[in-house]
Amino acid sequence: MSAYILPLIFLFVLAYAYRKKVNCYDTFIKGAKGAIPLVVDIFPYIATIMISVTLLQVSGATAFIGNLLAPILTFLGIPNELCEFIILRPFTGSGSIGLLKNIIATYGADSYISRCACCIMGCSETIFYVATVYTSQTKIKRLLYAIPIALFVSLIGAIIVCWLCRVM
Repeated sequence: MSAYILPLIFLFVLAYAYRKKVNCYDTFIKGAKGAIPLVVDIFPYIATIMISVTLLQVSGATAFIGNLLAPILTFLGIPNELCEFIILRPFTGSGSIGLLKNIIATYGADSYISRCACCIMGCSETIFYVATVYTSQTKIKRLLYAIPIALFVSLIGAIIVCWLCRVM
């Protein structure tokens, strides 16, 4: 059933555009032309966040911070093995996927730790990456409250997910 969802959406959009007398091809080309300046505008912001995350990870800073916060996170119900993953997840999706792959390879796909990591991956977001991309294209540059609240909610989500994985 799921294999038919995207083609059905595509056909629905085409039928809707035909009904509204919208030239799909011209509209698509106009959108594609608008994407190139967008990519050029966003690229420096994305490059900065990617380089920063890579430097944090390669230098061992994320592992160090994870070890510092391990007692607090363990007290909150998050396994000690996931501390670095929790620290890295708000910064990068690809780095998180790499850590998730290592966690699954080390502990097995059906282990409690792997299930927690997979659920955390699914219920959290790369907060700093998203904030970088969105603020690069808007007039809003101050994220005084948004980022701390997003980090707090991400932590609460990780705590709840680990609890649910333990109970289920």
